Amino acid sequence: MELGLEGRVALVSAATKGIGLAIAEALAAEGARVAVAARTEADVKRVAEELGGHGVAADLLTSSGCRVAVEDTEQVLGPIEILVNNLGIRAGTSWQDTGPEQFSVALAGNLLPAVQLSELVLPGMRKRRWGRIVVIASIWGREAGGAPAYNAAKSAEISFATSLAREVAADGVTVNCVAPGSILWEGGGWDRRLKADPEAIRELIEREMPLGRFGRPQEVANVVAFLCSERASLVNGACIPVDGGQSRSNI
Repeated sequence: MELGLEGRVALVSAATKGIGLAIAEALAAEGARVAVAARTEADVKRVAEELGGHGVAADLLTSSGCRVAVEDTEQVLGPIEILVNNLGIRAGTSWQDTGPEQFSVALAGNLLPAVQLSELVLPGMRKRRWGRIVVIASIWGREAGGAPAYNAAKSAEISFATSLAREVAADGVTVNCVAPGSILWEGGGWDRRLKADPEAIRELIEREMPLGRFGRPQEVANVVAFLCSERASLVNGACIPVDGGQSRSNI
């Protein structure tokens, strides 16, 4: 299927590892001109070179960092037509170690960068009457579960995307969420847990994952690439789980 991404300019946040890296790779493979933004300069340069794209070292937890990411990308590659908000930070693990501070950290590390980056690219997208914004949420945003603060922040991202989608659709811009389930990559959280307690993880897989395995970053990236494409022109305000049936929501 031709996705119509050839030459489109895309910015992917937190794109030097895991799901973000896979998304950047998938978009580049479809011919998009991809900028990757993350905090560590060496990682950003390495990934940009591998993709033949552009790298921006910026602290996306700050307003100034978000502005640098957008302005630098547009100066080098041109107007941003695709934005993938992938940055996500976890704070606390249960109610025993979660309070107001953890909720503030989670919202600042998930929702707020997505809002700030989206607001920076939207004027141009609306003026050109074409744009794609994708927010990487979680199944623990579509339904209750996981760390309480992270759950609330991911729910807030989904609410933000749904509301924004209705606001900008008439200007040719679509906004959608992807909600990954448990995704395994080397060096990621599930990789660390698997190495620390393989028996507990084996039991988790048997109990919670109908496919009998973790998801892969590339499987999430394939869905994101479609949502960024011309082919997804009627998909707007959606939150699509990519979890192999792990979640239980009827919505």
